[in-house]
Amino acid sequence: MNERKADKCKRTAVDIGSAIQEKLKESKLSVVWFAEQIGCSRTNVYKMFGKQSINTDDLMRISEVLCFDFFKLYSNKLNVKKSRNNT
Repeated sequence: MNERKADKCKRTAVDIGSAIQEKLKESKLSVVWFAEQIGCSRTNVYKMFGKQSINTDDLMRISEVLCFDFFKLYSNKLNVKKSRNNT
């Protein structure tokens, strides 16, 4: 595979842990409340904030709890990448 093709195939990163943390902060809900809603400990929520990726089932539950479609963050990145490649 040549370098140009390899560049097109690079993963587009979404900092999902930070995005979740930001949405939780915006909602003015507590980490303790959030942890209870998703069925984990407060400590694990803080660990989640530092993650670059997350299980899709977990992300679905988090999206439901925070009433925000976190999957769109990935879709938007993909759409931007596609539009750049088509120009």
